Amino acid sequence: MVGISQSFLNISPGTQVLFSGRKFRITHIISIDSVLAVDLLTQEKQRLRVELLSPCMDEDSPLPVVRDINQFNNEEWEEAQRRFNAIKPLLDDPVRTRAAADALAVKAGVHTTTLYKWLKEYQSAGHVSALVPVKRGRKSGTRLLNEEQESVIDSVIEDLYLSKQRHTPQDVIEEVQRRCRLAKITAPHGNTVRNRIKILEHGTVLRRRGRKDIARNLYDAIQGEFPGATHPYAVVQIDHTPANIILVDEVHRKPLGKPWLTLAIDVFSRMIAGIYITFENPSATSVGVCLANAICPKREYLAELGVSGEWPVWGLMDVVHSDNGKEFRGQVLRRACENYGIDLQWRPVMLPHMGGHVERLMGVAANEIRKLPGTTFSNPSQRKGYDSEANAALTLKEFERHLVDFIVNVYHQRVHSGINMSPKRKWELGIIGDATKSGTGLLPIPEDPSRIRLDFMPFFERSVQNYGIQIDNITYYDPVLDPYINAIDPNNPKAKREFLVRRDPRDISEIYFLDPADNRYTAVPYRNIGFPAMSAWELKDVLAKLKADGRKDVDENLIFEALNRMRIKIEESKAKTKAARRKATRIPNTKSEPKSSALPASQNSNELIGGDSPFSSDDPFAVPIQPFDEVSLSR
Repeated sequence: MVGISQSFLNISPGTQVLFSGRKFRITHIISIDSVLAVDLLTQEKQRLRVELLSPCMDEDSPLPVVRDINQFNNEEWEEAQRRFNAIKPLLDDPVRTRAAADALAVKAGVHTTTLYKWLKEYQSAGHVSALVPVKRGRKSGTRLLNEEQESVIDSVIEDLYLSKQRHTPQDVIEEVQRRCRLAKITAPHGNTVRNRIKILEHGTVLRRRGRKDIARNLYDAIQGEFPGATHPYAVVQIDHTPANIILVDEVHRKPLGKPWLTLAIDVFSRMIAGIYITFENPSATSVGVCLANAICPKREYLAELGVSGEWPVWGLMDVVHSDNGKEFRGQVLRRACENYGIDLQWRPVMLPHMGGHVERLMGVAANEIRKLPGTTFSNPSQRKGYDSEANAALTLKEFERHLVDFIVNVYHQRVHSGINMSPKRKWELGIIGDATKSGTGLLPIPEDPSRIRLDFMPFFERSVQNYGIQIDNITYYDPVLDPYINAIDPNNPKAKREFLVRRDPRDISEIYFLDPADNRYTAVPYRNIGFPAMSAWELKDVLAKLKADGRKDVDENLIFEALNRMRIKIEESKAKTKAARRKATRIPNTKSEPKSSALPASQNSNELIGGDSPFSSDDPFAVPIQPFDEVSLSR
C-alpha cells in the first residue's frame, strides 16, 4: 500500500512531532534545517533535523480519508477554488486582523466564522482538496441546465463573445434566446448566461477579444526584481535545456548523445529547487518529476548519489512560472498544481526576459558542463579541434552526480551577483530572518513524499474486468481488484464503474490502483508477471513497429514478442551504433537494487519471452528503473 497523506507538517514552536518513535514539542527554530525540541517523556531538550520529523497523531485517530484530486467533479473543484481565493488574502497577510477578515467574509458572502473555518481547514491540510464541501446537496455553482441548453450557451459564447467584435453580454443573451427558439428548447435565464461569461478565464477572454496587449501587460516584469518574488518559494521558474555534453553507456563506454536537463529555481534566493536528467525529450513527466523533487526533501536523494552536503530546500511554492511548451499545459500538471495551491503561470509570448532567472541558471550549468570531458561547447566554433565523442567519458549517473555536487557545494555557496550574497545565505535570511526583517519560518515538509510524486504522474480511468485492468493492450491484475470486477457506476446503472489508476511512464510493469474502500493506492503488476519491465517510450516504439508491419490484431503477447525481438536487435547492435545504444537506455532496470522510494517494488520477473536472452544476464540495461525516484536515470 502507498501512503495517502497529502498534508504538510508545519514546523513552528509548539508543534508536537515524532522523532525516532518518540514524541517531542518544538520550542525553537535553530536553523533552516534543524529545531530545538523537548522530549515529552523525559523533558530533555534535543536538536532535531527537520527532514527526520513526522507528524504526531493520536493512536486512536483514524487516518484521514483523502480522495484523489481527479475524483472531484467540476462543481466541487470550482467551489474549493472559490473558497481558496476567498482566504488567500489572509494567507498572504501575516497580520490577520478581524476587520480584514470581516471585509473578506462580506466579499465572499459568508460569515466571518465560516471564513476562519476555511482558513483552518486549509492550513491544517496544506492543500485545496480540504476545501471541497463535504455537505451533501446542491453546491454553489451547480449547473442545473440540460445538455442542449448548455450547448447553446457555449456555442454563442464561442461565436460571439470570444471574438474581436467584442459583443456585450446582452448581445450573447439575445442570441442564446434566438437559438433556443429555433431549436424549440427552453431558453435559460439571462443571469445564467451572464454567470457563464463571468467564469471565463480572464486572460483567455482578453486574448480572444483582441486585447493581447492588456493580457501581456498583466504579466510584464519590471526589469530587475521579478514581481511577487518577495520570499522563499514565492515564485519558482522551471525550464529544460539539452546539456552540451556527450555521455557514454555503462557497458561499452561508447557515446550515447546529449541528455536533457530540467531545472527549477527559486527566484527570491536563486537556490535551485529541483532537477531532472534524462535522455528522453521534455515531457509532462519531466516537469512532474522535477516539481516533485522541488517539493520533497532531498536528503535521501543526495545519499543515493553519494553527494555530501546539504540541500535544505523543500515545500510548496506559490507560483510556478514556465514557458508555453505543451508539457507545461497538461491536465495532470494543472490539476496537481491546483490541488496544492500552486499558481501555474506561463510566460507571455514575446517576453523572454520573464524567464530570465532560469535562463541564466541554464547558462551557469552550461559553463560548468563545458569543463567536463565530452563537452560539445555552446557553438561549433568553440568545438574546433576537439572531438567530443572521442573524449566522452561520463555516464548519465556520473554526470548527474557531478552536476548535483556542483549545485550543492559550489553554486549554492558562492556569491551570486544578482543578490550580492550566496543563494544559501539568501534562503536562510528568507526563512529565519535577521535583526531587521523577519523570515517566513520553515516551510511545511511533506508528510508523504510518495503521494506527492503520484499526484504528478499520468492517470487513467478504467473499469475492472474479469481479467483485471487493461491499459494500452497490456493487462494488470492483483487480488485487490476482485471486489470491483464488473462493478456498476452508482450514478449510471447502464455503465460500468471506472476507477482511477496512475502509471509511471519510466516503468509500466505496474500501475497504481486507487482502492475506493480506503482511498489508498496499491501497486498492481502485469497479469503475466513473466513479462519484462518496459517503459512507455518502448511501448510506443513497439506499437509503431507493429502498425508499420500492418498488424491490426494487437494483443499483449504480440507486444512482448515484438519487444523481445527489438531488444535482441538493440543488444546485438548497441556496441556498433549510437542510436541503438541510446534506445537501450529506455529499457527499465530490473536488477534487485535497494529502493529509496516509498512505493512498492515491482514483483515482475526479469525474464523475457522466448527463454534465454541477453537481458537475463548482468547487463545493466536489463535492470528495471526504480519508480518515483526523485531523479530517474535512463540507463
